[in-house]
Amino acid sequence: MKRCFDLILALIAAFILLIPIVFVAMCVKLTSKGPIIYWSDRIGRYNKIFKMPKFRTMKINTPAIATHLLPDPKLFLTPIGSFLRRSSLDELLQLWSIIRGDMSFVGPRPALFNQDDLIILRTENGVDRLLPGLTGWAQINGRDELPIPEKVKLDVEYLQRRSFFLDVKIIFMTFLKVIRRDGVAH
Repeated sequence: MKRCFDLILALIAAFILLIPIVFVAMCVKLTSKGPIIYWSDRIGRYNKIFKMPKFRTMKINTPAIATHLLPDPKLFLTPIGSFLRRSSLDELLQLWSIIRGDMSFVGPRPALFNQDDLIILRTENGVDRLLPGLTGWAQINGRDELPIPEKVKLDVEYLQRRSFFLDVKIIFMTFLKVIRRDGVAH
């Protein structure tokens, strides 16, 4: 049922958001050199790596590490990168990953391929069995501000409590957080 819900909702969202997606793509292209889409190597279900698309918010040749590990992340942002991140518009292309079945709407956010500490903790706690999500329980309970052990604790809580109704609640709460820009670091 979850896969069917994800697929139908992603197709509807892609259709509704087609014009904003094209507009953001044009803005990325016009404001910085390089490709419009950044294909990030992410950890999926059972720790398999998949390519997750995002609108590019960082300058080309930025190291492929978590943003908070960069010496001064602001130096690496494109002219509209900060806005795209704060508004979560850089995430729109992840609908593709949901349609492909690499992601779900709700699940733990996919770790970067080199976030070994997060990957190890999730694997030890069985969270690696879940499909990563566009949003998740940790996202609505802290987002970028949470330390890794706290994120994993919330991921485990989601693993244990997951249900269709919890997913709907998380999607609704995510919408509110995005509108309010709660918990966004950059």
